[in-house]
Amino acid sequence: MKQVVQNYKSGELALLDVPVPGCKPDGVLVRTAYSLISTGTELMKVSEAGMSMVGKARSRPDQVAKVMQSVATNGVPATYRKVMGKLDSYTPLGYSLCGVVEQVGAGIEDVKVGDLVACAGNEHALHAELNWVPKNLYTPVPDGLAPRHAAFGTVGSIAMQGVRQGEPQLGEVALVIGLGLIGQLVVQLLTASGVRVVGADPDPARCELAERLGAAACGDPASAAVEAAVAELTGGHGVDQVYLAAGGGSNQPVELAARLCRDRGRVVDIGKCRLDLPWNAYYEKELDVRFSRSYGPGRYDPAYELEGRDYPIGYVRWTERRNLACFLDLLARGRVDVEPLVSHIADFGDAVETYGRLKDGGLKAVAVLFRYPERKEEAGEPGAPAVSVPAVRRGGGAPAPARSVKAPVRMAFIGAGNYATSMLLPHLARREGVELSAVVTTTALSAANAQRKFGFAGATTDLDAVLGDGSIDAVVVTTRHSSHAELTRAALLAGKAVFVEKPLALAEEELAGVLAAVEESGNDRLQVGFNRRFAPLLREAGKRFGARTGPASLRYLINAGRLQHGSWYLRQSTEGTRFVGEGGHFIDTASWLLEADPVSVYAVATSGNEDLQVVLRYPDGSTATISYVTTGSPGFPKETLDLVADGKVLRLDDFVRASVYADGRGGPKRWVSSRLPRARDKGQSAELAAFVKAVRTGGPMPVSLESLVATTTATLTVQACLVGGAPVTLTGVR
Repeated sequence: MKQVVQNYKSGELALLDVPVPGCKPDGVLVRTAYSLISTGTELMKVSEAGMSMVGKARSRPDQVAKVMQSVATNGVPATYRKVMGKLDSYTPLGYSLCGVVEQVGAGIEDVKVGDLVACAGNEHALHAELNWVPKNLYTPVPDGLAPRHAAFGTVGSIAMQGVRQGEPQLGEVALVIGLGLIGQLVVQLLTASGVRVVGADPDPARCELAERLGAAACGDPASAAVEAAVAELTGGHGVDQVYLAAGGGSNQPVELAARLCRDRGRVVDIGKCRLDLPWNAYYEKELDVRFSRSYGPGRYDPAYELEGRDYPIGYVRWTERRNLACFLDLLARGRVDVEPLVSHIADFGDAVETYGRLKDGGLKAVAVLFRYPERKEEAGEPGAPAVSVPAVRRGGGAPAPARSVKAPVRMAFIGAGNYATSMLLPHLARREGVELSAVVTTTALSAANAQRKFGFAGATTDLDAVLGDGSIDAVVVTTRHSSHAELTRAALLAGKAVFVEKPLALAEEELAGVLAAVEESGNDRLQVGFNRRFAPLLREAGKRFGARTGPASLRYLINAGRLQHGSWYLRQSTEGTRFVGEGGHFIDTASWLLEADPVSVYAVATSGNEDLQVVLRYPDGSTATISYVTTGSPGFPKETLDLVADGKVLRLDDFVRASVYADGRGGPKRWVSSRLPRARDKGQSAELAAFVKAVRTGGPMPVSLESLVATTTATLTVQACLVGGAPVTLTGVR
């Protein structure tokens, strides 16, 4: 299928061939009929992409701050790769469309195949021929409403949420500053609410349009016409509400709002304009400044938008979806008219040219629609499989025989998120003897980005086809945690060698399912992404430390830091706790250094379970204390480790510096890593090299299955310790 994309690094716009998105549960697959270009928001993104790197940084100081924090935590090279990987990727455009339901996911009962729906969301209602849309971001289109009008649903919801924030009442007077697409809709919604409206915009054509659509008077904000109209309609008191629907860097809108608003009036910011509030003017009138957050309650809440958890109507009357449905109802009843706003309708195939004309001013428009071709069966167009892929069952027996050492290892990636594209694929793309055969994702654009950047032979959303491809030797699973165990099971049963990022499982039942797949298939070719044991600096320090004769004490401090709001790591109900997701890294590192698997686990936590202390005991009496904390300073190193035994101490400072102190003839001796490495090397490259070698030669996997199971079991046991408050013995340890 086709999708409009932009490379934020180069500014390139393209109509790209991408795989069809999968139809996941609690959502629908929609074939687009019309999608709307937001001539404000989208053109701002397009313009930013054309800036120099300095210009981009100046336009997004919030992102610059994140980059500097990443430099402090991960170092310059790793941060550079991460940032450039994000910049040099295709990003989608679009967030408002109307289309026909083509496939219905599990749990959806309010629409059926063939229904017309309006869709919202800058990750779901894209300029693309097909989109997967979760249930709280679509709504059925009322009978008789034209699809091109229903495509205005999202921008209509944005305008409606702004009006709701202003709390208009019958007979009031409002000022709308900025008469672009959102401003024109705000004018109509206020008029429909019994409010008299004055509009302000420097474009005479837009002022004339707003007056035709119900505004009492409009004019250039720099002229006296707007002030005169406000004075006449309000008896000199000033307007009851001001709606800022303008963009740009001028502070004129907020200054005009203060001058023309009445005492204790309301100022609502809908657009993205400069907001240097003149203190005296706003203080003396005690103005109420409010912000309108996009489409309404639910926006930016993953539980609402992605997981489909609606808010009770008794507590939240107007949500994103209810605003969307309300706006469509107003359109269907003729209370709002969007047809006069349509400046141009372009064929979807002309999308790149259309953006170019808008950017250079050749096409002046309030609203532009893309019209999509009617559905036709295309040879070779893949279907949209469900996310929950049934296991590909194969009869039990011995693992596949060792392959030819000379033949390349053919690998497929399931998932192509930030970790895969920044920490794994760069090492594999340039490794001899590796062929990247296929990348599988649930979103079409991420697969296309990975294919373009790393040279995959194919990109798809069809997992069945990849697992059933006999030419693929190994599968790398880098999806979200909740899918790791099931995808690993499916790949093992399909006879593939499997590299799965941590964690292997989120619960004992999932781990049992993976082991059942190993037993059923006879395929134990499994590696979990516990990379730190492969880190060159730690390995060198381990050699310098040497063998030990007595028990050891190990202390491992992980200064994990707080997660950003909205991070999927916070979805414990589906993705497990943060320690379950990450803790296996540190337990595996301790077990490798102590050359055994733990025999008991004890864990305590501070109030709220923010900071954990995990104590592991080993067969020879050694202990490892893992302090996993989130409340520390981000300026402190992320990982520090000390190993003490037999008069020796090993110290690792965040994979940047290591030292070993030891008693010897003639007094204490000290080894310190000779120079700082160019980057924090936490072992991903060496880990992948070991996995590829094992697949190519048929030799043993880099880490034994028994060790992987022991580490996973110990990680899962931490939660049981927190609940039970007592140490837990691990039986059956080798």
